[in-house]
Amino acid sequence: MPDYDAIVVGSGPNGLAAAITLAQAGCSVLVVEAKSSIGGGTRTAALTLPDFRHDICSAIHPLALASPFFKSLDLEKFGLAWVQPDAPAAHPLTDGDAVIVERDIKKTAQSLGVDAAIYQRLLGAMSANYDKLLQDFLAPLKIPRYPIHFGLFGAIGILPASLLTKTFFRSERTRAMFAGMAAHSIQALESPATGAFGLMLLMLTHAVGWPMAKGGSHEITKAMAAYFESLGGTIQTDFEVQSLSQLPPAKKILFNLTPRQIVNIAGDALPMTYRQRLANFRYGAGVFKVDYALSDPVPWRNPDVKRAGTVHLGGTLAEIAHSERLCVEGIHSDKPYVLVAQHSLFDETRAPQGKHTLWAYCHVPHGSTRDMTDIIDDQIERYAPGFREVVLQRHTMNTTAMHHYNPNYIGGDINGGVQDLRQLFSRPVISLSPYTTPNDKLYIASSSVPPGGGVHGMGGYYAAQAALKTLI
Repeated sequence: MPDYDAIVVGSGPNGLAAAITLAQAGCSVLVVEAKSSIGGGTRTAALTLPDFRHDICSAIHPLALASPFFKSLDLEKFGLAWVQPDAPAAHPLTDGDAVIVERDIKKTAQSLGVDAAIYQRLLGAMSANYDKLLQDFLAPLKIPRYPIHFGLFGAIGILPASLLTKTFFRSERTRAMFAGMAAHSIQALESPATGAFGLMLLMLTHAVGWPMAKGGSHEITKAMAAYFESLGGTIQTDFEVQSLSQLPPAKKILFNLTPRQIVNIAGDALPMTYRQRLANFRYGAGVFKVDYALSDPVPWRNPDVKRAGTVHLGGTLAEIAHSERLCVEGIHSDKPYVLVAQHSLFDETRAPQGKHTLWAYCHVPHGSTRDMTDIIDDQIERYAPGFREVVLQRHTMNTTAMHHYNPNYIGGDINGGVQDLRQLFSRPVISLSPYTTPNDKLYIASSSVPPGGGVHGMGGYYAAQAALKTLI
């Protein structure tokens, strides 16, 4: 008899979601992790100075709070606590102005001047029905459960972000703010469906907020692991899988890995034609990351920016669109779009008393080795004069370091593959069941399957459901 009903390779949120779903069904499950600690993209470490806790990758978690899978778990019983910043996000502008995106949609709309009415109509309907929309968007492509909501969102969201902003918004302030949201897509804003990223993030802002995990993102996977072990599951770290022969006997194997890694591990267990299709899977742009230990909060020119957990830096719609387009074309921007998170302003566990952390990264070409530290510093200083004077220490990671930290980040791609219209629902291949493979023992449970990147667990959940069809 097999030692386990299922083995999950990789302990990121999707891997643990798959393991939990299988264990809830009564299966014996082993999770194996190559690193010495679980978590994948949700790990926290003292990267700079003692007692400064930095999230290595994922840092702000609206999807975790909104995800149907996470909502089905009571992770608070296992130590997870959420912290909501005073304001979810801010978008500073060079003249000292800043767009503050509030939880309250009316308050946000009122700050947008001529765009107040259209913003409230557009985002109000979406945020009021966010749970219905997520049931369809955080899932494989299928007949929608809520076709009217899905269709209305899709009809607008399929637009390129650059076109959507100019179609619906008249103010350059609003357009800049929306560009900052849409640039989370890590694509040129002229690409189809990048508008959906901006709409989704703003919808979640008003529906559930943009929380952070108290103590760091690693607390999410620690709580998931504790829940999984309470169901009888087993986790083994320092177990790097290079071939299927290393694994104990099991009925099913679920990979929380990207296609390139699966091909290397599975070898002849998958047909050549399917391996070739996986080899055509496209990886996207990478990131360059800087973590800061600070003596004081960032001295933003506009003090209201201190109210925000997340800050988007990059200026106008035109500036952000230009920097993101360059990145996709393989060119480094001298004024890149930079994402910033200010954890310690809202979570006192992140730094020693009176001190602060700052989390920041910009998008760079796939596989880039260029040091972007000074450029990121310049972008922060542009909106916060005197920023360099409060920096105690920096820790940097280029795309090579990101890949070493998490082998799923091929070339620094933190989304497990380009998440454009071609690979949004058809990842990693075009299939009615993207979680299955031609080998009925092997499944894919990572961000390389729908619904893609983000801490939501839905890729793992759906992969486990697919495996359960022939497991019990």
